[in-house]
Amino acid sequence: MDETEFWEIVDSAREAADGDPDEQADLVVERLAQLDPEAVLDFARHFETRFARAFRWDLWGAADIMLGGADEESFDFFRCWLIGQGRHVFEGALAGPDDLAFLAPEFDPETDGDAEDLGYAADEAYEQLTGVRLPDLELPGQGAPEGERLDFDDEAAMASRYPHLWSRFG
Repeated sequence: MDETEFWEIVDSAREAADGDPDEQADLVVERLAQLDPEAVLDFARHFETRFARAFRWDLWGAADIMLGGADEESFDFFRCWLIGQGRHVFEGALAGPDDLAFLAPEFDPETDGDAEDLGYAADEAYEQLTGVRLPDLELPGQGAPEGERLDFDDEAAMASRYPHLWSRFG
């Protein structure tokens, strides 16, 4: 599975689920369960690579503003949600986290930003296909978030760094 196929699965499931992250995860599992185990492993590698790419302080700051606070677990779920929004939103957010104010115009902090189940979709599909757990993907560990650590409690600094998100959610 190449990157285009990965994003096609993510996008088609999101559209069919009408943006509901739980339904999207279920649809991804259904779609992956129709493929061979190697394709599911490829999907998992694509997902985990993007999940790791989004482990950055600047994105964590954006999540903190959008969610009204983001601990490590909620940031993990936010990164799953971000991948679930598709290539355009994901790459746009990496290029400029403050642009999420425009890239996710219908974001509701009460119902969006948590797509934990999407992070387990490949695991579930692989287990359905093979009867065993998804093997270790042998990808590098995460370590610390990339970039400069932010003080999420410094409202002036956060407002200055994320003017669009701050005016919308701060």
